[in-house]
Amino acid sequence: MRIAVTGSIATDHLMTYPGRFTEQLVADRLEQVSLSFLVDELVVRRGGVAPNITFGLGQLGVSSILVGAVGRDFDDYRSWLERHGVDTASVHVSETKHTARFLCTTDTDFNQIASFYAGAMSEARDIELKPVADRVGGLDLVVISANDPDAMLRHTQECRDRGYRFIADPGQQLARMDGDAIRELVDGAEYLFTNEYEHGLLLQSTGWSHAEVLERVGSWVTTLGAKGVQVESTSQPTVEVTPPKEKQKGDPTGVGDALRAGFLAGLSHELGLERSLQLGCTLATVSLEADGPQEYQVERESFLARFAEHYGDAAAGEVGAKLR
Repeated sequence: MRIAVTGSIATDHLMTYPGRFTEQLVADRLEQVSLSFLVDELVVRRGGVAPNITFGLGQLGVSSILVGAVGRDFDDYRSWLERHGVDTASVHVSETKHTARFLCTTDTDFNQIASFYAGAMSEARDIELKPVADRVGGLDLVVISANDPDAMLRHTQECRDRGYRFIADPGQQLARMDGDAIRELVDGAEYLFTNEYEHGLLLQSTGWSHAEVLERVGSWVTTLGAKGVQVESTSQPTVEVTPPKEKQKGDPTGVGDALRAGFLAGLSHELGLERSLQLGCTLATVSLEADGPQEYQVERESFLARFAEHYGDAAAGEVGAKLR
């Protein structure tokens, strides 16, 4: 299956301040703030929704096509992704802007000061999907994940116009898009992905009822955090899958992206809905145990043993027959 994943491509710059931000604030001087914090730790992590998903697919032996916009500073990141099975030939490189960056400083009370530089991401709206399809011999599925809003709308419409099956995964962009735009993103999707909060926000923003959403998409996938995931549709009973228990908790960033990657890998291997969800939940648990959205590795035998422990030997046998 030829899967293209569109979405944000970014690096996360995470800093730790060994004190409390509140100690630096003067209550009656907040109208003019100039603060400088000396941090004692900096971690730079590869991130962005689309690369996180394509990396996870690569961990399960499925090569996918990354579609997004970056700056000229992307070379090292590109090499990393290509070493992990990602096709980056359709990534647009900006002539003037840097790759998007998330900068966040956390103090000892877990308060955070953060900012996001969109940078080259704004040029994702200039990317056309047809040349991508022509290069790889067609597209079987396109994932429209969080990105520049105009890019999301363009890619969704192009999927409808050209008959590409697509997944609507608007994520955090739901909060900044109006009802008309969200309705345009969702209508006609083979799968709609949201978490529990986004589930309610989508209904509120679009004015659609739950039933009206289900009439416009093939299936609605709602992630439920530690409780797993559920899938609803008008044609099949609701399916609910719980995840394996994590051995330890790391950074939760990117766990949802890993779940999507596992689910897509299952679809690629024609495993069926329930097995694909189980594969997604297991990969999400593996991701949760690592510090960073692309810091985990899948070792086939231990992964399948864990899968079997939670879902049974027969289910693991079906998945094992497909995984390389």
